[in-house]
Amino acid sequence: MINEGEALDYAELDARARRVARRLAARGVGAGDRVATTLPAGADFAALLHALPKLGAVLVPVNTRLSAAERRCVLEDVRPRLVVDDRLDGPEADVDLRIGVDPDGPQVVLYTSGTTSRPKPVTLTYRNNAASAWASAWNVGVAPDDRWLCVLPVFHVGGLQILIRSAVYGTAAILHERYDAEAVARSLSSGEATLVSLVATMLQRLREAGLARAPSLRAALIGGGPVPRRLLKWAQQIGLPAIQTYGMTETASQVATLAVDEALTKAGSAGRALPGVELRTEGGEILVRGPMVSGGALSEDGWLHTGDRGRLEDGYLYVEGRIKDVIVTGGENVAAPEVEEALLAHPGVRDAAVVGRPDAEWGEVVAAYVVANGTSDDELRDHCRARLAGYKVPKQIHRVDEIPRTASGKALKGLLGR
Repeated sequence: MINEGEALDYAELDARARRVARRLAARGVGAGDRVATTLPAGADFAALLHALPKLGAVLVPVNTRLSAAERRCVLEDVRPRLVVDDRLDGPEADVDLRIGVDPDGPQVVLYTSGTTSRPKPVTLTYRNNAASAWASAWNVGVAPDDRWLCVLPVFHVGGLQILIRSAVYGTAAILHERYDAEAVARSLSSGEATLVSLVATMLQRLREAGLARAPSLRAALIGGGPVPRRLLKWAQQIGLPAIQTYGMTETASQVATLAVDEALTKAGSAGRALPGVELRTEGGEILVRGPMVSGGALSEDGWLHTGDRGRLEDGYLYVEGRIKDVIVTGGENVAAPEVEEALLAHPGVRDAAVVGRPDAEWGEVVAAYVVANGTSDDELRDHCRARLAGYKVPKQIHRVDEIPRTASGKALKGLLGR
């Protein structure tokens, strides 16, 4: 593990985790207890992650971006034995540490992003996380010298799973406390990283930072929604193997991912189901089941009903947004992500989000919020009209400095227009 110039091998990390486990025990933490933390990605977080199984306790990473009131709600809900905000020092209890774990026991409780409602807890077991790690390995492979760059926050499943799967594989993880496009560009261009997980907005920031090469990179997994085709083409031009993936907290990360050589030939698709994953659609909704799916997220029919709209074509999954992310205007249904994709295809648009706004005549109208320079509203409408049916073209265009997003890159549409 590499963090801010400090490198720890797994023997050193285990020794640190043992010390942390005994310090936790001295504070009364035992089997079944929950330990919440706001520690960022780094050696202290990794030590805590690996210490808790030695006590049979459960990790609860807390979103560091929450307000004080939101954090209080999470802690009241999870009721942790201890909250760890800083490195653990102090006395160590003389206790016997566990060697093995119950595969079906809880390893971590994560809170969902909460783009459309209050965040909810999701419990992932050791079996869930291991199944996710091995499914990912089947798709991108594992090399002895792999170094997976972690720039997603570790309170998000995409960031946390990098630490877990790297430990399962016995490979290295490179941890950045926060996303800094210039620092990430240096890591990729220097050949330090062989794998990285990003969201589309991060990929766009790398382009703006002038990234021109990624000589050692085997795959850049891009989650959090569809990737604009122009970004995929740019990535291909500089030799950056960007592949789209689909997953969520309830599935311990990815359940469908493209192969590297399909990035452009299957652009718009999130790929095929990974080993052990079953995918189907019902009424346009994506349903998932498999060993990486949280048992508590399953419906009575044994499937996870994702709330995402999509379709399967020849085994490839195409995600079309949230079911609730449909605008009904004049009796016609408009998928907001389709309009967003059209807007993002314009070279002057850096970011965009589309919502429905109440209208006396149409019921709802398509309203676009864009981060763009050097473009007029009429130009953007003409650009969309060339790609979309007339009723899908935004009737309202609002210029904003940025689109508010979650740590996983999803637009917080409820904040638009405030």
